[in-house]
Amino acid sequence: MQEFQRRNFHVSRHPVASLILRRIGLALVTLLAVSVVVFALVQALPSDAAEALLGQNATPQAVAHLRQELGLNEPVVARYFAWLARLLSGDLGRSLANGLPVSDLLRDRLANTLFLFLVSATASLPLALLLGLACATWRGSLFDRVCNIVAASLISSPQFLVAYLLIYLLSVSWGLFPSSADIRPGMATQDKFYVAFLPAVTLCVIVVAYMLRMTRAAILDVLGNDYIRMAILKGVKQRRVVVHHALPNAIAPIAIVVALLLAYLIVGVVIVETVFVYPGLGQLLVDAVGKRDIVVVQAVSMIFATAFITFNTLADIVSIICNPRLLYPRA
Repeated sequence: MQEFQRRNFHVSRHPVASLILRRIGLALVTLLAVSVVVFALVQALPSDAAEALLGQNATPQAVAHLRQELGLNEPVVARYFAWLARLLSGDLGRSLANGLPVSDLLRDRLANTLFLFLVSATASLPLALLLGLACATWRGSLFDRVCNIVAASLISSPQFLVAYLLIYLLSVSWGLFPSSADIRPGMATQDKFYVAFLPAVTLCVIVVAYMLRMTRAAILDVLGNDYIRMAILKGVKQRRVVVHHALPNAIAPIAIVVALLLAYLIVGVVIVETVFVYPGLGQLLVDAVGKRDIVVVQAVSMIFATAFITFNTLADIVSIICNPRLLYPRA
């Protein structure tokens, strides 16, 4: 009997594992396709990398010699496969602008971006969940209407506009925080929090606005079920209905939204870092594009693409685990 139950258990798990493996395989294929797009777009930059590095006064002989050294005279397809082989082996190459290994350039910048990402995610996700629960609990109230209006306004506003408004209010007008995030190696943690406050708030504002509305919608959708109505008819308080009955059943869509917003956070830092001159991967990417440092551009772009695809794949996996009906799609 136990052996029969064990076999049935493994059989029941097989469709889920198979679907998850297919999602992971699709993510790898997507990442390979993104690598092709990234390489093609970098090669299509308006000016030649050798001319950009040497300057306008460079002689044709010097430009030709540098092109030969950089391998720019090779066919595009050969250059792509050579770059892909180095990337898979962990060799990110050397910067064309200063000759340093790209991995050395990325080390501190990646740490700064992860710091900003973790601070923003840690602050925004619980706040958005609490506000979404409050709006669902007191739906139709003045608090609910104000939160929805503010959230809709923030979602429709460009991220750079939110950043400049925060700079004007909290830095220029009130002088509470610096307008540029000058994070240096060896800086104390509390100083990092102070310097990174405005970039983190900019990211938090957009994430809270999105997740508030999605959390509220997910919980209100659950509140329309029959068992919720029965609990209300029995006299259960609205707050208990939302927290103890609706929220556990709304975890699946909320978890999917969280994964997608984390993907948005890790990619959305490019604009924020550029506005606040934050020394992270986003600022490094913008600087590398300006210098035509194609090696750095390709490396940073692939890091962002990998993070974005990873979080989206996690969202798919969470939806598969939380919603078994996806195993049996309608014909």
